[in-house]
Amino acid sequence: MKAQRILIVEDNPMNMELATDLLEVAGFTVLLAKTAEAGLVLANAERPDLILMDIGLPGMDGLEATRRLKQNPATAHIPVVAVSASVMTGDEAKAFVAGCCAYISRPIDTRQFAKTVAGHLPAQP
Repeated sequence: MKAQRILIVEDNPMNMELATDLLEVAGFTVLLAKTAEAGLVLANAERPDLILMDIGLPGMDGLEATRRLKQNPATAHIPVVAVSASVMTGDEAKAFVAGCCAYISRPIDTRQFAKTVAGHLPAQP
């Protein structure tokens, strides 16, 4: 069985490194994008099994990027998990309305992160 591929769309290098390390240790292949625009291109080209989308990206934010992914027939099936440090009332609901299947708030629980992410992956054939 090949490793499942997760695309991380994250502009903060420390957050990206932590998520990458935790997922790679758990056996996932990780793809990286530093902007929403780069994430859209990579998602379309690589068709990852899941996307971890930072909501607070500069320029196009993660919610708009998720809406675009869900409008594209080639990427609409890919689960998108929102990741954010924001704990404002309504942020989680906005993520679900945009098309995210889950919401992970920062700081992440490093002991549970990979397991939480894995719980949102589609079953492998």
